[in-house]
Amino acid sequence: MRAAATICAAVLALPLGLVLLLAGHQDPAIGAGSAAGTPTRLARADIPPAYLRWYLDAAHTCPGLGWNVLAAIGKIESDHGRSTAPGVHTGQNSAGAAGPMQFLAGTWATYGVDGDHDGHTDRYNPADAIHGAAHYLCANHAGHGGRHLYKAIWQYNHADWYVHKVLDQAAAYATPTPAAAASGRGATAVRAALHWLGTPYSWGGGGPTGPSYGIAQGTAIKGFDCSGLTQYAWAKAGIQLPRIAAAQYTTGPHIPRTQLRPGDLLFFATNTRNPATIHHVGLYYGRGQMIHAPQTGDVVRISQFTGNPYRERQYIGATRPSATHGST
Repeated sequence: MRAAATICAAVLALPLGLVLLLAGHQDPAIGAGSAAGTPTRLARADIPPAYLRWYLDAAHTCPGLGWNVLAAIGKIESDHGRSTAPGVHTGQNSAGAAGPMQFLAGTWATYGVDGDHDGHTDRYNPADAIHGAAHYLCANHAGHGGRHLYKAIWQYNHADWYVHKVLDQAAAYATPTPAAAASGRGATAVRAALHWLGTPYSWGGGGPTGPSYGIAQGTAIKGFDCSGLTQYAWAKAGIQLPRIAAAQYTTGPHIPRTQLRPGDLLFFATNTRNPATIHHVGLYYGRGQMIHAPQTGDVVRISQFTGNPYRERQYIGATRPSATHGST
């Protein structure tokens, strides 16, 4: 953040046309909080999983602020912590900014956040810095979107070119999907699952309250397994699911593949004629994609299942959890 160190002869007025465009802009890929569009292929390739998790988590603290806006700032300021420029990892740059989100010491003293709850607020700590950026942007009303978002980013670094660059990068990182426009319990479940993208897979981990340490090979890993993630997501939508994937198969009407909606549960079995062999479950996201916790060594992610030979071969069906099968 170089806002306080930038020399400006006068505050530049925003172009009227751009203000009007942003004020009426409803693209969820730019300013729509935890439901901002799915990470694009570019985002998944460019953003380290831990950083993606922190961007998503920090955006959750500011309703209306898109995770992708934070990610765009992190990209521009330090390439998600990979930059070797002065001040990113130690010291500060010529403007006095430091850390992966480039905070000035005075700004950090006001807006710094202990993002990983380790008892310290450290502008060099990525979790703290990203949560601090969310705090700063939110204090400048970024969560209101439109011209408020523009002005909040401008406060981060007093330059119109910088705002344009952040918004362009944010748009490249997140693409609107059917899930972003969906409503109802399924959309709520999807948003809940999206919040935990990048969280480690943990065998036996996770449940209605969130990630947890698992069992067996998951004992030392805090995260979710496939059915723990779906159980959590649908709990946030007000429906309690059984813990095991095969048991979740009976928690709602079976839905034809042509009628899938975001949030529907997708099931995969070793024998597609025998539901007792179901071994995996995910949440339908839209456009042939699902949100799921795949396997040990992986993280909660969005994956293509339509056209994937392995998934297609094992797909046994889908259900739509309902209050008549679960409990609210």
